[in-house]
Amino acid sequence: MSAEPLLIKRYASRRLYNTETSDYVTLDDIADFIRSGRDVQIVDLKSGDDLTRQYLLQIITEHESKGENVLPINVLTDLVRSYSDHAQSFVPDFLSTSFDAIKKQQAELMQNFQKTMPDPMAAFGGLEGWQKKQQEFMAAMLGNWGRKETADEEDPAADTENLDAIKRQLAELQDKLNKL
Repeated sequence: MSAEPLLIKRYASRRLYNTETSDYVTLDDIADFIRSGRDVQIVDLKSGDDLTRQYLLQIITEHESKGENVLPINVLTDLVRSYSDHAQSFVPDFLSTSFDAIKKQQAELMQNFQKTMPDPMAAFGGLEGWQKKQQEFMAAMLGNWGRKETADEEDPAADTENLDAIKRQLAELQDKLNKL
């Protein structure tokens, strides 16, 4: 991860230009950069104004409007209130500190999880063991539903008994036919 933020320039046509790769990007691309851990800075080419906050809010708005709700209504309401409130002075610091604490707790949780189970697949004997466990689970769930027996699963004694029973039935039918 680079210490320098990725510089995105906005042209007069409102197109966004990635200065590292020399190509145009979309809001989704910028959101992907951020999700991958990259900081971005978006500046207006002509005026030099920093537009990063405006575009980050636009990304959040688009995700929220698509049903990807992360911010509860009460938080959004309180944010709106903080703009007209004297609390405005401490809200940004509070939110920043809160998000830093959440990120730290997530990182610690992941570290602890990795310490207790460095390779989750190893607990199942690797990929092959995992696949075998899945097959066993499915067999237990479905039982023999829709399954045909294979030749090595058949019982030869049962086959002999069935054949004898069929022969008896045929003999009985033959006797009845002869009597008619």
